Amino acid sequence: MKLYFAPGVCSLSPHICLREAGLSVELVKVDIKAHTLDDGTDYLKVNPNGYVPLLELDNGERLTEGPAIVQYIADLNPAARLAPAAGTVERAKLQSWLGFIGTEIHKGYSPIFNPAANAEFKAWQKQRLIDRYTWIAAQLEGKQYVMGEAFTVADAYLFTTLGWMGFVGLDVAQWPILQAYRERVASRPRVQEAMRAEGLIK
Repeated sequence: MKLYFAPGVCSLSPHICLREAGLSVELVKVDIKAHTLDDGTDYLKVNPNGYVPLLELDNGERLTEGPAIVQYIADLNPAARLAPAAGTVERAKLQSWLGFIGTEIHKGYSPIFNPAANAEFKAWQKQRLIDRYTWIAAQLEGKQYVMGEAFTVADAYLFTTLGWMGFVGLDVAQWPILQAYRERVASRPRVQEAMRAEGLIK
């Protein structure tokens, strides 16, 4: 398999999941601004939408959209227990988390990074992110991970978004539970492997 990625962006989530699942993958770095690969290949010919992640399977099929990719990865190795079994209420709860992180957190950053957005709207959007992270912190009370005691693909996704806080002037320290959670996830060996491979840590 090949994972098309850019360092530190949302593709870090499936990258972590692949390593947590013990699956081998070829990493293909994408310049998401120029839409090119390191060898100059036009990435838009791989993914016309131009963004990452994209997972290319051994048979040539391509999957896009992080929440779908991470669930596919989890199902490739159920023994890694990165997702509850399909068809269970617990799996639906995991999908709920992935949906919330994707729409309320991940996409909540986009307007703040948009140079065309005015200051008032950016401030409103930043407060919205604060409210959402406050809600997540409350859900983490008494739990190691978002689903309880077991690390799942939702944790890889949430952890990835926490890494973006500094770019919008948010400090995770204002939520001690989130800070402890981020440190807990960051200490996982496979998470460290993924971050090291992307040049995010030494």
